[in-house]
Amino acid sequence: MNATETAPKKRGLLPEGMTIGQVLLEGRAFIALLVIIIVFSFLSDNFFTVDNLIVMTRHVAVNAILAIGMLMVILNAGIDLSVGSTVALSGVVAGYLLQGVDLPLTEAIAYPAVWVVVLISLAVGAAVGWVNGMLVARFKVAPFVATLGMMYVVRGIALLITNGRTFPKLRGEEALGNTGFNWVGFNSIWIIPIGVIVMIVIAAIMSMVLNKSPFGRWLYASGGNERAAALSGIPVKKVQVSVYVLAGLFAGAAGLILTSELTSATPQAGDSYELTAIAAVVIGGASLMGGKGTIRGTLLGAFVIGFLGDGLVIVGVSEYWQMVFKGAVIVLAVMLNAVEVKTKRSSKKKEAVSPRAPAAASSS
Repeated sequence: MNATETAPKKRGLLPEGMTIGQVLLEGRAFIALLVIIIVFSFLSDNFFTVDNLIVMTRHVAVNAILAIGMLMVILNAGIDLSVGSTVALSGVVAGYLLQGVDLPLTEAIAYPAVWVVVLISLAVGAAVGWVNGMLVARFKVAPFVATLGMMYVVRGIALLITNGRTFPKLRGEEALGNTGFNWVGFNSIWIIPIGVIVMIVIAAIMSMVLNKSPFGRWLYASGGNERAAALSGIPVKKVQVSVYVLAGLFAGAAGLILTSELTSATPQAGDSYELTAIAAVVIGGASLMGGKGTIRGTLLGAFVIGFLGDGLVIVGVSEYWQMVFKGAVIVLAVMLNAVEVKTKRSSKKKEAVSPRAPAAASSS
């Protein structure tokens, strides 16, 4: 076999082996975001301004953090419907602690420092994820059923803690040593809100984990074919529990950011956020069958959903029509995912019957 025969074919500006249609399918989330920005910039002078872009990105941050956790679960061929309720529970736990905890057998009230409140709230989110993971990995409950049940359980616990009310005014008091909770929600570094910085840090860390660590390889392998992964020695059950713990942990972080921005904790927070997170992951090109998806695509999906929603609000579209548009975008994304899968399967079949194979064999 000589060098001429093994050299890859050149297709101009297109990547090797890809058509224009395939390139457009791969970049559909980015193209959709560009279209949204261009269309709403023509419809409103207030859309494409620095101040509005910062506000919209702040709105996107909470959903993007949730979506990154959801991506971990979907890569493992699972689903987590409880993350919206976990957002509410972590915020409620933070509000409960900041308002003071009655110490049993005494008349004293303890006011934990903010860093303690943050750690406990994140631990609560991770604990919810751990329960989800154990139900799915150890007790073989279907992910949809397990997390649907936990969605109601967690929301119910949040309602029980607050008795259905809202914990207001969570700024704390200097005399009690619990001020600073609103720092994340109301502060920026240069012009970038702290919530957005948290999103960027989480995305960077998880991208490294997925692309550079053994855990990332195990996750893609177990999501693509669980049985083959188990036979090759990958601890598939530990991976499965871990992805749900990560989803719960990120839901806890999203709940803290949302509560900090509102300076109040309500058990109704995060309602239907799980659907927005799933939509962001799907729009970003991940497969609901597992084994395929990226952090970059998920972030683009979150921006598509967020910018579309805020753009519709800015141009004065009613809430009912917003739901119609968002639903149509999600359906379109799923259809394009199906088209992409079908196109790749067709390409693989063509390669399998390509005349290059016998030519290569004869030359060797």
